[in-house]
Formats: sequence, C-alpha cells, structure tokens
Amino acid sequence: MPNITLDEIDLKLLSQLQETGRKTNVELAKSVGLTAPPCLRRIRALEDSGIIKSYHANVDQSSLGYRITVFAMVSLKSQAEEDLRAFEEHIKSIPDIRECHMLNGEIDFILKIVAKDLQSFQELLTSKLTSAPNVVSIKTSLTIRTAKDMPGVPIPEEVSDDI
Repeated sequence: MPNITLDEIDLKLLSQLQETGRKTNVELAKSVGLTAPPCLRRIRALEDSGIIKSYHANVDQSSLGYRITVFAMVSLKSQAEEDLRAFEEHIKSIPDIRECHMLNGEIDFILKIVAKDLQSFQELLTSKLTSAPNVVSIKTSLTIRTAKDMPGVPIPEEVSDDI
C-alpha cells in the first residue's frame, strides 16, 4: 500500500465521500475548493493508497426481508492460529454473517448476523454455526432496535499527529 500524507483537503474529500459516495467529481471538487482534475487525482491517490477501500450502497436490510439482527458471541476450544483461521474461513462462507471480529477476553469472536426471521436464524445457528470448526459455545442477543448505525470512521477537520 503506497504511503500518502493527508492534508485538510484530503480529509474534506474523505468526509464528503463517506457521507455521500454518489457525488460527482465536479461536485466534490466544488465542495472542497478545487477544480475537477486535481480533485480526481487526489481521489485516485486515496484509492491507490488503500485509504479508500471501496464504494458501496448502504442497503436497508428490512426492505430485502432481513428483519432480524443478532449478535453472537463465540468461544472456541482452541486459540491456535490454525484453528482461528479455520473458523474465520468457515464464517466467510456464510452470507448472513455480515461481520466477524476477533476479541480479546473471554469471548473469541463477535458476529453480526442478519436473518429473515427467527426460524431462519435458528437454522443458521444449528446447522452452520454450532457445527463450525472448534466452536465450544455461542451466546446470542437479538437486537430490539438500532439507535445508531454509521458506516465508516469519524474524520477530523484538520490534520493531526495521528494522521
């Protein structure tokens, strides 16, 4: 990944793209005080450096029938690297599992799962998750409502020593 030094204009571009990824290059350039060609060069540099990883639509899950979101806390029998990787590879093959994070502490992984209903979640749990390599226990919590769901990360308005 190429190294890039960010400035305030780059941060503004990142903020604008993270907020509304469908802005045209001309709209982005105008919003950060550039003309279109240098704006496009900066965006390409941010993409090439890996700071911008991808572009995607934020799809409303319930409009596609996924009415349930579940967080599952998974403990494994072994934390040997090969066992961790085997579990992670298994999880990657299950589309309804949208996120998988390895944790420090009593729980090894937390998973974010979407399901159309309780029955489809139960089927996933019993046929794909409890039978996953090395799983010793799973604790689940169904969400009641979501008060905040923001993609991306907070983007500062000015460059600091952290960036």
